[in-house]
Amino acid sequence: MSSKPKLTPVNAIARPDRAEAEKAVRTLLLWAGDDPDREGLKATPERVVRSYEEFFAGYGADPYDVLQRTFEEVEGYDDMVILRGIRFESYCEHHMVPIIGTCHVAYLPKNRVVGISKLARVIEIYSKRLQIQEKMTAQIATAINDVLEPRGVAVVVEGEHQCMTTRGVHKPGVAMVTSQMTGVFRDNPVTRSEFLAMIGKG
Repeated sequence: MSSKPKLTPVNAIARPDRAEAEKAVRTLLLWAGDDPDREGLKATPERVVRSYEEFFAGYGADPYDVLQRTFEEVEGYDDMVILRGIRFESYCEHHMVPIIGTCHVAYLPKNRVVGISKLARVIEIYSKRLQIQEKMTAQIATAINDVLEPRGVAVVVEGEHQCMTTRGVHKPGVAMVTSQMTGVFRDNPVTRSEFLAMIGKG
């Protein structure tokens, strides 16, 4: 099995405490031009910090650990394992606004398989961080490839970026599509085409 890469350095960064985080939200409310002490906003700093704990929960989890429990008793099954249409919510690291979309994942087992909920959990962990979609796509594929060591991995991510739909060029309904292929999915056009057809992209 490949050696496990270190977690991203940000996990070692000293985090401010809750009071400091809430104070930062109050500052932003003032900067926006509102009064953080008015009735409707009094509890907003606390609510925002609680929301951030949920939005960015991926920083506290290790996707490589999630994938460690695998199974070898598969009765000789060696064809594709595919999860289609896994919904994700992430946040653009440039503007801190949502990226909402779906992810499709496939791998061709060599010696072992992993529970399908673990694949969905890997997507959840990486999406619950500040991200760019290209990086997230590569991270998901790399983690699955490193731990399972399959004959190949395929990941396709489709996301609508609110930094493009609610600000800037204001173009709603535009989906960004990224993909990462390894092993036979990269090297064999027939295998790649079969995967793309099965997720409705062929």
